[in-house]
Amino acid sequence: MAERSFKAEVEDLRLGAGETFTGEGILALTKALLENGVGYVGGYQGAPISHLMDVLADAQDLLGELGVRFEANANEAAAAAMLAASVHYPIRGAVTFKGSVGVNVASDALANLASSGVTGGALVIVGEDYGEGSSIMQERTHAFAMKSQFWLLDPRPNLPSIVQAVSDGFELSEVSNTPVMLMVRIRSCHVTGSFQTRDNQKPKLSVRDALSNPRSDFARVVLPPMSFAHEQDKVKNRWPAAEKFIRERKLNEVLGPQADFGIVVQGGMYNGLIRALQRLGLADIYGASDVPIYVLNVTYPLISGEFLEFCAGKDHVLVIEEGQPEFIETQLGSFLYRAQSAVKLHGKGLFPQAGEYTGQVMLDAVTGFLKTAAPAMLAAVVRAPNMDRPAIPDLSKTVPIRPPGFCTGCPERPIFAAMKLVEKELGKHQIAADIGCHLFASLPPFEIGGATMGYGLGPAANAAFDGGGERRPVAIIGDGGFWHNGLSSSFTNMAFNKSDGVAIIVDNYYSAATGGQDVMSSRADNATKATKNPISKALNGIGIEWVRQIDRTYDVKKMRDTIREALTTDAPGPKVIVASSECMLNKQRREKPLRAAAIKEGRRIEAPRFGIDEAVCTGDHACIRLSGCPSLSLKRLDDPLRDDPVASIDQSCVGCGNCGEVADAAVLCPSFYRADVVHNPSAWEARLAAFRARVIGWLQRRRDGKRLVFGGAQ
Repeated sequence: MAERSFKAEVEDLRLGAGETFTGEGILALTKALLENGVGYVGGYQGAPISHLMDVLADAQDLLGELGVRFEANANEAAAAAMLAASVHYPIRGAVTFKGSVGVNVASDALANLASSGVTGGALVIVGEDYGEGSSIMQERTHAFAMKSQFWLLDPRPNLPSIVQAVSDGFELSEVSNTPVMLMVRIRSCHVTGSFQTRDNQKPKLSVRDALSNPRSDFARVVLPPMSFAHEQDKVKNRWPAAEKFIRERKLNEVLGPQADFGIVVQGGMYNGLIRALQRLGLADIYGASDVPIYVLNVTYPLISGEFLEFCAGKDHVLVIEEGQPEFIETQLGSFLYRAQSAVKLHGKGLFPQAGEYTGQVMLDAVTGFLKTAAPAMLAAVVRAPNMDRPAIPDLSKTVPIRPPGFCTGCPERPIFAAMKLVEKELGKHQIAADIGCHLFASLPPFEIGGATMGYGLGPAANAAFDGGGERRPVAIIGDGGFWHNGLSSSFTNMAFNKSDGVAIIVDNYYSAATGGQDVMSSRADNATKATKNPISKALNGIGIEWVRQIDRTYDVKKMRDTIREALTTDAPGPKVIVASSECMLNKQRREKPLRAAAIKEGRRIEAPRFGIDEAVCTGDHACIRLSGCPSLSLKRLDDPLRDDPVASIDQSCVGCGNCGEVADAAVLCPSFYRADVVHNPSAWEARLAAFRARVIGWLQRRRDGKRLVFGGAQ
């Protein structure tokens, strides 16, 4: 069950020639693929590109009509390997995945693909995840493009430019026999706009047709001596062909008037630059600029002659390159040096070496450049708002950080509450984490697991500690990570090396952290994918015998006892606990509409809610330290005899019961209670509720009366 359905929006993918498409970048990318005769599409979900996979999944009827093969791949490596179909056959293919982590996983397939070269157009749509909104290590895809010689497109973040980049990417790939990466940042994925559509095109050669006429060419196999010839082919043929195409088609753009200074900008950073120039009064809302701009819609390869032509007659040039190292700035500096040019190149220094180029960062750097390169122009324009603003205080000194955390009702929370209870009993253990929601357990209040080496590699990260010791190492991995890479890399490694460690597989039925896509072990029916394949059977299949299945993680006592057993048993070999409960976000997405419809129809519905008896709560807050649920907070009483706040459950509670389970397992206090909210009660229930309300009201009035009498006596 994906985070969002695009069933309605995908109908716009059927628009024909001359019509206007309006929507967001993800949908525009899909439409562009169909307009350009793509023959097959694959990928693996991951921000900021997850929704592209969801759109493709929802558009399978249309893809089938056009003869386009769609595959939701097990991981990025499997996706990249799909592009092998374009090596021998003139079929256009595209795959998509998250930026640098995706190319890391796919690196073996991508390197082989770049070596052999392609016959059909091969496009890798990469969701670049750099900056303060990122969920990964801060690296860039650019380095991989340089390493394996992929041409890298970085189009301006508007729908016409993105759509054109898809067309240009396929043609550039075919002309130069080289795979092409199309990079889209998070703002490009979700930018909204419109463009004129073309008719969708069936692939000139479908994968079905290719099977009827198989081809092979040993010259494209990456083995000596062919691999040596591939390297020469890259330099002597593919690179010149790419440069020729880029120049002739004018994929890079030169905007603005002639002047003795100018700005070079990555296409994806164009909007930020124009906004800064607007604030300085040097550009209008349509992008017309008083400053010369060289827009690099292709950031690799860089075209020496084209850049030097832009620099002709200029004294100063600013390079806007987000992230580090400064690959583009260094290369452009090399072009100037070899040409013995006197142009002064600016970049890092005015801009920070690392970090996201926010609006304020862009404005400050461009202003600093113009003070040097065109002080008269800067002085002549109307001063931008807030140019004389006071210094912004460093809020990190006063505002606490807000790292990600588990959702209200998350079924992973009780797993870590149980681990904390076992830790209190048996002592602290070496714990390795993995990529996924469970990584939040490394933060307070749990502080469990302090390292992660990659998706599916949690148990493998503990291999160095698996030689025996006073305490067994523990690894945590999710069901998404298990099927992505964990089964082959981590658990096969544990089985083969006769590990004595413990692994806990957090099975929440989906690849939840990437948006709730189905995986092999999902419990839901899926018309196009194989689900309902138990993780425990896969573990047994590779020889792991000690496997414990828990089908309700909210049973904290059972979780605690099973974890303790795994850490203390004398049984040899790996110990694996599969802890299963449905992701609460997906459960709520499914159940809330059904519940709302039932209530509207007048059917009786019970909704559990939990609360805390203020008179019983001791105020020691141990329940919060073992749960950390966002709905569990503090409340101050109007009681002069009780200074400390008590625990309180707010209206965001989803009724999972974890708080009460934790309190019971940890033998804390009996202040938690459950109340079932009844919608559309029966007549008998309504009469009973009214009677109870009268009795309770009478008791409250009598108590208040006694208080008044006692107060008067005082």
